[in-house]
Amino acid sequence: MALSQLKIVVLISGSGTTLRNLIAQNAAGQLDVDIPLVISSNPDAAGLQFARDADIPVSIIERDHHDDAESFRDAIFGACRDVQPDYVIMGGFIKHVLIPDDFRNRVLNIHPALIPAFCGRGFYGRRVHEAVLDYGAKVSGCTVHFVDDHYDHGPIVLQKVIAVQDNDTPESLAARVHTAECEAYPEAIRLLSAGRVVIEGRRVRIE
Repeated sequence: MALSQLKIVVLISGSGTTLRNLIAQNAAGQLDVDIPLVISSNPDAAGLQFARDADIPVSIIERDHHDDAESFRDAIFGACRDVQPDYVIMGGFIKHVLIPDDFRNRVLNIHPALIPAFCGRGFYGRRVHEAVLDYGAKVSGCTVHFVDDHYDHGPIVLQKVIAVQDNDTPESLAARVHTAECEAYPEAIRLLSAGRVVIEGRRVRIE
């Protein structure tokens, strides 16, 4: 499939493993993206170092510094507009942010479970994998989806499924889900760059 380079802004809050993976895939020629900006909601996010090591400019925009959801939205997407990205990629960005009209269907997130299971407010990080194990689910995985104004709710681009093993711990399950995430997000970005993603209501069709 013919690919065109995408310009993406990456949003992080913590370790930045998604950002690290995208940078590595880009360097290896597995992706063709330009990352002009990384935005973090946390000034102490470890993932900021990955951006700095790759000479990517960073911006710190903290939710607590904004009086309401609208001003936080305006700060995040105002910074995005300054660099005119094709898409905004959430990579472990745990702050809820509203999506302005000009970024509808241009913001993606990856969730470490199979939406609509084990998702929504409060389901992030280790909590997700603990919930999967506590429920006794036999499969888990990850979901790449477009972001709307609700937690883990937008149209689903793709999902990858992994088996839950009898001896799994939250840590071992998280590690295998993360491996799936490292495949799923670049795959979704490649589909976007090839123009193969068509949104029809809540459904996403891959041409």
